[in-house]
Amino acid sequence: MAADGEAQRFRRLPHGAEVQPDGGVHFRVWAPDRRRVAVVIEDGPEVELEAEAGGWFAAWIGSAGVGSRYRCRLDGEDRTYPDPASRFQPDGPHGASEVIDPGSFRWTDEGWEGVRRRGAVLYEMHIGTFTAAGTFAAAMEHLPALREIGITCVELMPLACFPGAFGWGYDGVDLFAPYQGYGHPDDVRRFVDRAHALGLGVIHDVVYNHLGPDGNHLKAFAQAYFTDRYENEWGEAINFDGPDADPVRAFMTSNAAYWIDEFHMDGLRIDATQQIFDSRRPHVIKQIADGARAAAGGRSILLIGENEPQEAALLRPCDASGEGCGLDALWNDDLHHAAIVALTGKREAYYTDYRGSAQELVSCARWGFLYQGQRYVWQRKRRGTPAFDLPGEALVSFVQNHDQIANSARGWRLDRLAGPGRLRALTAYLLLIPATPMLFQGQEFAASSPFHYFADHGPELAKLIHAGRVEFLSQFGTIGGTELRDTIPPPHDQETFTASKLDHGERERHAPWVRLHADLLRLRREDPVFAAQDAGRLFGAVLGPECFVLRFFAKEPGASDRGGDRLLIVNLGADLELSPAPEPLLAPPTRAGWTLIWASEDPRYGGLGQPAVEDADGNWRIPGRAAVVLAPATAPATDRNKPEETDGGDRN
Repeated sequence: MAADGEAQRFRRLPHGAEVQPDGGVHFRVWAPDRRRVAVVIEDGPEVELEAEAGGWFAAWIGSAGVGSRYRCRLDGEDRTYPDPASRFQPDGPHGASEVIDPGSFRWTDEGWEGVRRRGAVLYEMHIGTFTAAGTFAAAMEHLPALREIGITCVELMPLACFPGAFGWGYDGVDLFAPYQGYGHPDDVRRFVDRAHALGLGVIHDVVYNHLGPDGNHLKAFAQAYFTDRYENEWGEAINFDGPDADPVRAFMTSNAAYWIDEFHMDGLRIDATQQIFDSRRPHVIKQIADGARAAAGGRSILLIGENEPQEAALLRPCDASGEGCGLDALWNDDLHHAAIVALTGKREAYYTDYRGSAQELVSCARWGFLYQGQRYVWQRKRRGTPAFDLPGEALVSFVQNHDQIANSARGWRLDRLAGPGRLRALTAYLLLIPATPMLFQGQEFAASSPFHYFADHGPELAKLIHAGRVEFLSQFGTIGGTELRDTIPPPHDQETFTASKLDHGERERHAPWVRLHADLLRLRREDPVFAAQDAGRLFGAVLGPECFVLRFFAKEPGASDRGGDRLLIVNLGADLELSPAPEPLLAPPTRAGWTLIWASEDPRYGGLGQPAVEDADGNWRIPGRAAVVLAPATAPATDRNKPEETDGGDRN
């Protein structure tokens, strides 16, 4: 039963339990604060691991195998701990770890080439609330419906094991162990394999900026996992640049590669990168990205960052100084915030620095971030860095996501906060501009269920979390100091979680919304001008207080052939008449003028019908609370074949 020090053992990861081709399991643990580490096999032996250089302990145990449950004993203490790199925690983060053989799953996606940024349409999904059952097996049944409307990639909210019966996943503590409530690790693989068979990618939201407050046992093995040199918003900061940081960096970088390698994930969304503190160069985020791409082999993957300060360097290649991280995309909070103010009229808390104006929406479509170094009043400092060189597709745009829906007293979705006409119009904007669009689960069918913040913890911690949630939401003037504070759903209440589950029957009952999204995504995919996602050929102008036009040039603006241009006109306000219309972006490319090819007020979408936008005399009547897409007309209008009159002069 002792360690087999002579054999060269097969290992995918530097740590954890690895099933060996010739039988048994090889265990390896980093515990520099300990003199002795033993593995305790349930209904089996307790085996002392051999000390290695750098605080590592390892041994091969012949009696262990797939399904064996085990714990770690440190320095002979009575208490035992789960493996820090456990691949599965069937009883949660305080229970025993289970040996998993990732090589036993039979994949069928050999021809899958991965996902690319160009043309991607993301769909954020929380497995626990996506279906009534809240499992990967149940979620898998709805993948064909997502593919049918035009989704290309599912973005899974964090899967790392967390305590309790439900949660968002951002308080994960076992980063290599998929949450047991969603199913076995092989259920995750079945989900990904099925998605690939349908032509869908799957990316995983990972959290490398902190660990949750309950079930985090890493410090029992090494204090060096964390540091007090940085102030973290959600707990102790991870030690990426202090003493003994190299094994910590390896722990996180290998985790990123693990999801790509062992689960065939098509990329990662890296949570709150501004809270990943690292003074070394290259930055650990660059190493995470490099490790993930290496693990993908020949597959193309998508690496997305959430970064509240909007640091464009995250998207640039690493330069000679070590700056740049080489991510593919960043979330664009500016677009979301401007859109929410435009739809709801509420300018409070972190919406203070937005007007929801037509110009803001034009600028987001053309330039991405609104704040690229200007002063940000809410934070009392400058925000953002120059990003004019970034392609449009490098920014992920959304008008709903898990955070922003839940950051309200009632967790309502936009269809309850904005009128249907305005929301349809802004949906056209979201899905047709060059940025990479993302929908939140149920958005495509106007789900009636709210999405609350929920987390199942013990009584004392639950009380603190609820109080913290109330305090956080009090920054919104409409909530703070009012009776609404008392209606904020307790995160630990089972009903808070259950109420957030989708009703997929609404996919049929709310069919007009599904058609709206499907038709827009088809237009985005099949129309070559929209499919180009070329922000460099996009120009916009404000036509009225809440109305703007975006012109998508098919070729360089100075080219003589303008037959492929497209106009997207969005009017969130009242009907607008332009006579005359002294805006060059409205000028037709030919004497034939423009023709309507899509309208948000189409009755198929629940709209009220769409009249002509431009009349035969060139006058414009832009409908209120609506969006239209225009293309050059192919045949000249009869009344436009008349000889032109000239301005002024003697006509006798």
